[in-house]
Amino acid sequence: MDSHTDAVRERLEGEREQTLRRLAGLTGDFDAVVAASRDTNADDEHDPEGATIAFERSQVGAVIAQTRRGLAEIDAALARLDAGSYGVCEQCGEPIAEARLEARPAARLCIACASPPRRGRR
Repeated sequence: MDSHTDAVRERLEGEREQTLRRLAGLTGDFDAVVAASRDTNADDEHDPEGATIAFERSQVGAVIAQTRRGLAEIDAALARLDAGSYGVCEQCGEPIAEARLEARPAARLCIACASPPRRGRR
């Protein structure tokens, strides 16, 4: 492997470790919210704190799901690196700009393919 590939792998693995730590913290937060809801009145509709606990549980759950998707993207980027297709747009086959990969190391698409199509002018 060349030094560029090694640097990319190191960055992706660093992001993966950071994401795993974030996921562990979020899972702990979620467990704490669930535990707190067990200690309160289970009637969220009539308990003034119930709606807050339900909202917190939902919010933390959504962040956990987003973090898991991010982890899957990092794993997919590592697989592309191993396969030799890292940095190539999955849609058009053109190289993904270095600036984009710097900003989003797990990017699958070049900026042109990732951008939503423009609608007609008004």
